[in-house]
Amino acid sequence: MPSADSSSRPGGTAIQDYPGGMLRSGPVLKDGYVEVPHGRLAAVVTFLEMTTPPQLPPARAATCSIRRVEAPEPDWYRSLYRAVGEQWLWFGRLRMPDEELAERIRHPANEIHALSVDGVDKGFAELDRRVLPEIEIAYFGVTPDLVGQGMGSQLMRHTLEQAWSHKPRRVHLHTCTLDHPNALQFYLKWGFQAYKRAVEVAPDPRLRGDSPVSAAPQIPLIGAASR
Repeated sequence: MPSADSSSRPGGTAIQDYPGGMLRSGPVLKDGYVEVPHGRLAAVVTFLEMTTPPQLPPARAATCSIRRVEAPEPDWYRSLYRAVGEQWLWFGRLRMPDEELAERIRHPANEIHALSVDGVDKGFAELDRRVLPEIEIAYFGVTPDLVGQGMGSQLMRHTLEQAWSHKPRRVHLHTCTLDHPNALQFYLKWGFQAYKRAVEVAPDPRLRGDSPVSAAPQIPLIGAASR
């Protein structure tokens, strides 16, 4: 679920920035239903990890180009972030002031890899190496028009090659029930293993003005603005 500061998935996924402390312990959930206040979203988050380099499948003929973006501009980043993540209600980076966002995405231990088709940026992966020997795939996704065309697989192959080139102890990410319906299976196919679940509750970005009300129509809008 798009909340704090991270993401990932085949068509778009938001992953949080847990090294910063967004994952908080709380009361143990009891069996049964727990009501979610109007104006908020709830999602089941699945955490996945990879502790050894995967046996990657044979590479397909490239139908896109992928490059590392050095010193990305905040406006460029936000534009691509919205193009990839708006359908999944990503919002973690939208409210960051330019200075804070620039510091994060230009951090020496942060890597932004952009996927381009015919010269147009259509996806990206973000590797967070700030907590070595672990690496988080903080954000990962392609734009809606590329879903199902194998672009996500090309980007994931590149992302894993880059991540494991740093010889980490593990590579990890998470996905949630607001993400692309094939996201979890996509990660499992690439060799990630699930190791933990959590429930995340966060404000609906459509009610805060971070995303248009028309975003993510597959996720019902419940709150004052929908009445």
